[in-house]
Amino acid sequence: MEQNKGNVYTEICMVSRDDINSALDEMILSASGWRGIFAASGGEEDSTDQISGPHRIIAAAAALVFAEYLGGGVDNSTSPLVLVGCDTRPTGKAVAGAMIPVLLACGCKARYAGFTAAPEIMAWARSMGAAHDGKAGFIYISASHNPIGHNGLKFGLTDGGVLAGGETAKLISNFRTFLGRDDCAAKIEALINAADPALLQSVYNSAADAKAEGRKAYYDFCGNVVWGGNAALAATTTVATIVVTTIVVALKDGLAKRPLGVVCDFNGSARTVSIDRDFFLALGLKFDCINGEPGQIVHRIVPEGESLQPCRELLEKAHGRDTSFMLGYVPDCDGDRGNLVIWDDTLKRARALEAQEVFALAIVAELSHLVWTGELSYDSNGNALNKAAVVVNDPTSMRVDRIAEAFGVSVFRAEVGEANVVGLARKLREEGFIVRILGEGSAGGNITHPSAVRDPINTVLAIVKMLSVRSADGKPGLFEQWCRLSGHAYRDDFSLADIIASLPPFESTPAYSPDAVLRINTKDHALLKDRYQQIFQREWEERKDELKTRYGFCSWQAISYNGLVEKRDIGRFGEAGKGGLKISFLDSEGRMCAYIWMRGSATEPVFRIMADVECLSEKKNVWEKLERDLLLWQRRMIMEADGLVS
Repeated sequence: MEQNKGNVYTEICMVSRDDINSALDEMILSASGWRGIFAASGGEEDSTDQISGPHRIIAAAAALVFAEYLGGGVDNSTSPLVLVGCDTRPTGKAVAGAMIPVLLACGCKARYAGFTAAPEIMAWARSMGAAHDGKAGFIYISASHNPIGHNGLKFGLTDGGVLAGGETAKLISNFRTFLGRDDCAAKIEALINAADPALLQSVYNSAADAKAEGRKAYYDFCGNVVWGGNAALAATTTVATIVVTTIVVALKDGLAKRPLGVVCDFNGSARTVSIDRDFFLALGLKFDCINGEPGQIVHRIVPEGESLQPCRELLEKAHGRDTSFMLGYVPDCDGDRGNLVIWDDTLKRARALEAQEVFALAIVAELSHLVWTGELSYDSNGNALNKAAVVVNDPTSMRVDRIAEAFGVSVFRAEVGEANVVGLARKLREEGFIVRILGEGSAGGNITHPSAVRDPINTVLAIVKMLSVRSADGKPGLFEQWCRLSGHAYRDDFSLADIIASLPPFESTPAYSPDAVLRINTKDHALLKDRYQQIFQREWEERKDELKTRYGFCSWQAISYNGLVEKRDIGRFGEAGKGGLKISFLDSEGRMCAYIWMRGSATEPVFRIMADVECLSEKKNVWEKLERDLLLWQRRMIMEADGLVS
């Protein structure tokens, strides 16, 4: 890929201050990513590969402030390493083309790998840490699940995850300050002019080697993640090796006895050129896929609802040919999560799982993994001997709490945002907790330690382990461990449908349900929540007798989530600010049995809401109706509050 500098310079010179400000105002900058509509037309569904002049400056400015953050810069002798990759949306290469010359002009050693899955570039960065004395990082060009005309940026170091919220805030502040300068466009033009053309061409000429290096680092790292071993266990190399070897042998033995096939609708994502096929086939899994060419994006990017239908159809066809095909997954464009479809033996057809179901299955699998390996053990009275935890985001269903109770494991919640969940898990590990699994249950997918990002390989393998690591030689398999702890009956010929049926029953609003997304006018979310408090308290008084009689709601509790901090029993709802606000409903014993939740998105211009309800009887229709009732009630109260302050 050669750079046409003349066109870039012309575009930069023609960009006005108003153009830059307008483009910047339309962007969302957060720890979860910097995102906006980069397509030159401004259309969010436009599949052009061209970006506008203002967005070239924005991308280049982001490269500048990140280079300076790492210790580089025009007047600095430090030469940090910066790895650059992108997902497969059309504008990715143009964004990279605006950033790489600036990195070089700032003295950075830039390596560009082209199309790269998010977990892949993060594993690659992790592998570079020791060699570069921490003076290395990555820039990942992606808008995750946003529409195809969007693009964005994620930044990270060599710990394998994105920058923490506090560090991202510093970067955002420096970025805004630079773009506020009258000479920002001229500065960018000077930096691009300063980049050595031969060095720039070398970066692109070596892209294939960079991709191969990143891919290998990711392949090796995935093995470490899937087979596990916490820090304490890993300190005893012999024991760790035995445990890893044993669970690999148990899995492969299980697959030899009961073959298992997996399908994937790649939807043209960055996973099309990642390790999926090789990794699964090496374990003995069968594999089939569709839409496997990079950029072959044939349906909505977010892997929810209708986007899972092609994969469901693929699984039905595969199962018709070979009944061992039981699982399918669909990643988003950057490939950091993949929601599932399954063959349901009970229904005799393939069906999609809700994101909360997928996450709950992964929790059961990975906590059972800890029990199987002996990292989580119990005394003669069934009390856990190890301090273990699960970390989730605030709208994750309470189903996870019920699962954790069975294992004697604690649950901690952080505000929505992968950086928040990862940051809280790291904090808890420093306090002595085993935290093997974490994630954002409301969005599906999971993060399995030592990874610091969601990964569909880890999600799929969690389910595969549950199906394949079975009871042998007197040692209970993973599903039998779960059945013993949760009080479910176990039988040897269980299926995936039996595992799903064993999950605690909850009704939860899907994150991408149309009624779960609001467009509000109020910019001050603290003020909105204060107004909402008045409305909720009024309506509680009107409805409390009905809610107690019909559903057992005896009281409520307001909880806020900001970054890593959960605060219960807040007196003023506005304390939640831009963070999450949850109203939990408690039964006569003070146990949470349902909640309603709200938060403005940090990556999209929308306000998200949901309801979560524990199904306390076999009358499923009652709890489905309650979830719907609570959701619409929440929606109506928020819209009323928005009308009061707009």
